[in-house]
Amino acid sequence: MKFADREDLLGAAMLGPALAYVILLVGVPFVLAIMLSFSSATAGSLTLTWVGFHNYSTILADPIFLRALRNTAIVTIGSQVLVIVLATAAAQVFRAAFHGKRAARFVLLLPWAVPVSLAAIAWTWIFDSTFSVINWTLRVTGLLHGWLYWLGEPGLALFAIIIVQAWRIFPFATVIVLAGLSSIPQDVVEASIVDGAGFWRRLFKVELPLLLPVIAVAVLFGVVYTATDLGVVYILTGGGPANTTHVLPTLAFQRGVLGADLGQGAAIAVFLVPFLIVVAVLMLRVARRTEVGAGGIGAR
Repeated sequence: MKFADREDLLGAAMLGPALAYVILLVGVPFVLAIMLSFSSATAGSLTLTWVGFHNYSTILADPIFLRALRNTAIVTIGSQVLVIVLATAAAQVFRAAFHGKRAARFVLLLPWAVPVSLAAIAWTWIFDSTFSVINWTLRVTGLLHGWLYWLGEPGLALFAIIIVQAWRIFPFATVIVLAGLSSIPQDVVEASIVDGAGFWRRLFKVELPLLLPVIAVAVLFGVVYTATDLGVVYILTGGGPANTTHVLPTLAFQRGVLGADLGQGAAIAVFLVPFLIVVAVLMLRVARRTEVGAGGIGAR
């Protein structure tokens, strides 16, 4: 029997490289991070001295860590709310036929294609305390009479981070929502039009309920991307002013790499694991519901 005819061997051979990739680049660092979080390891020493839950008790008593934990939740939730609103609106626009639609779709995908570091540097200039194009535009239009120090005030800096995270992820969410809109049976939409439903009623009563599983998948992917992102916050604010805009990834980098305290940095990073496990479980459940829902719609 030929090797190509052995489905078990062929499947294992094709799955092997991907599995090895995950084990070497994800599994090994993950196990090492857990080991480091229970040790007093530093960047200047290769010894792992067991300290139990000392690193965890230390960071739980640290107000900077608690603020970073809160900021992670605020940025993640705030950006995803903004993403869903923008993605739903953009999907409705791209659903219609208009001149230059392909070019517009290309421009829409640019934030997703541009490297995070390059985009964050551009946004740093946009939010600059002196040359902010947002401030100058608001001043010219008469909507702003003072001056907004976007990256110099904790509240505004956090809001700026939410804007950049939403701008970075909403193209991906738009593609998902647009695909979901195209999968809605046309007879359902036509029936709602015949019943006299206008645009807004059709959107909220027909389309969004059918899109809910798809939107949930987009949100869950966005949550993972945002909660684990280091580049945007690090380049925009560096965690400042005065450590008020740190999120868990940037604080872990500051303590573990810049501060050379690998044990404490690993403990901060490991705090993301329970959150991401919950997100992964939700993704599997939503994917299952989406599959069942699609089967039900197809049957109808």
